[in-house]
Amino acid sequence: MAKIGIIGGSGLDDPKLLDDYLEKEVETPYGKTSSKITCGKIKDKPHPLPQST
Repeated sequence: MAKIGIIGGSGLDDPKLLDDYLEKEVETPYGKTSSKITCGKIKDKPHPLPQST
């Protein structure tokens, strides 16, 4: 199953868009991301949304 990340414009930073949302700090092989990632579900499918910095 493919996982999809949505990168978009205004309105996507509203956590009410997602069910069961939470914010995560993410560590990558290159260091931490510049901001937290908002994770949640849309129609029972997981969707991570990067936050604006």
